[in-house]
Amino acid sequence: MMNKILFAMLYCFISVYPAMPDNDGAAYRCTRSVAKVRKKTKIMCQKCRITPLGRRFCHIFKLILSYLRKKLLFCIEFRKQTTPREGFLKLIVKMKLFRSIVELQNELFEVRKEGKNVGIVPTMGALHEGHASLVKRCVKENDVTVVSVFLNPTQFNDKNDLERYPRTLEADCALLESCGATYVFAPSVEEMYPTPDKRQFDFPPVTTVMEGAHRPGHFNGVCQVVSRLFYIVRPDRAYFGEKDWQQIAVVKALVRFLGLGVQIVECDTVREADGLAKSSRNTLLAADERAIAPKIYEALKASKEYAKDHTLKETHDKVVADINAVDGLEVEYFSIVDGNTLLDVAQWDDSDYIAGCITVYCGKTPIRLIDHITYKNK
Repeated sequence: MMNKILFAMLYCFISVYPAMPDNDGAAYRCTRSVAKVRKKTKIMCQKCRITPLGRRFCHIFKLILSYLRKKLLFCIEFRKQTTPREGFLKLIVKMKLFRSIVELQNELFEVRKEGKNVGIVPTMGALHEGHASLVKRCVKENDVTVVSVFLNPTQFNDKNDLERYPRTLEADCALLESCGATYVFAPSVEEMYPTPDKRQFDFPPVTTVMEGAHRPGHFNGVCQVVSRLFYIVRPDRAYFGEKDWQQIAVVKALVRFLGLGVQIVECDTVREADGLAKSSRNTLLAADERAIAPKIYEALKASKEYAKDHTLKETHDKVVADINAVDGLEVEYFSIVDGNTLLDVAQWDDSDYIAGCITVYCGKTPIRLIDHITYKNK
């Protein structure tokens, strides 16, 4: 008997509910004919009408699905039909987009009440396969995945660079949904900064060398937005790509300084088939510029073998010379540093962890491309 009742409820919901108007006394159109089900459950469907018992089942099922939507993050889509074949029900797990801090926090409050852990992937949008790999790992390791899509103005010391940065929210959301993200947080600048953020963060030497030296204020802006995101979302884990290698060191210093219990997860750099590190800025490259950009990683990769029987300075100079020899590429800086302190090293024996960090101008605009390579990590 119970099986019949459940079967009846399911039939009523799938066949009838998508077209049910708010008025209880109105007629109802069945979306499909399942005579066998109707016979078993004794639910009569005479053209466009169902019995009061059927409507009651529909109402009960509506309440059940409403509960599931809240608890299991189901999104129920109903489409009203003009013909019996057009009405249908889609029951899917669907990503939610938030633009309000309060609304996101309210949602996450319910999530935490259920004991679920939360991961975050901070991004500035214009997403690609590199971002997708971060999101997929976050989805795998956490109950709930939040992806922020926010082009943070406070970390751009060059206004032209900010204006050129790609903005592709619709495409970003499609990619994130395919990766299994739970929530997208895409606030406006006014939502994130209702008043100017005058906080100052400085963690020398990690914030003062390399990018810190060549882009004044950049890492302060990074710390401002990342700290706000961490306060808003209160994640258990945060995921960053190793392409922005120095940024990871800065975020780790920020977490220690603020005493936040956030685990920073470093993820491998994702590259194109020709070796170029995936980057949102790659979309700004013209065809001829895109053709020469892989020469950056080509020189870095070759330098690992070269370093085995050459001094650190010789290796440094060869990388710079090889890249500058390519028409359209110009090295802004190449630093070979201690992987823990980010300070320059003079000899290969100065540290057990040595990495090379590079920034290169590519093309006429020019577009600024960064990359890094690990020489030693014992």
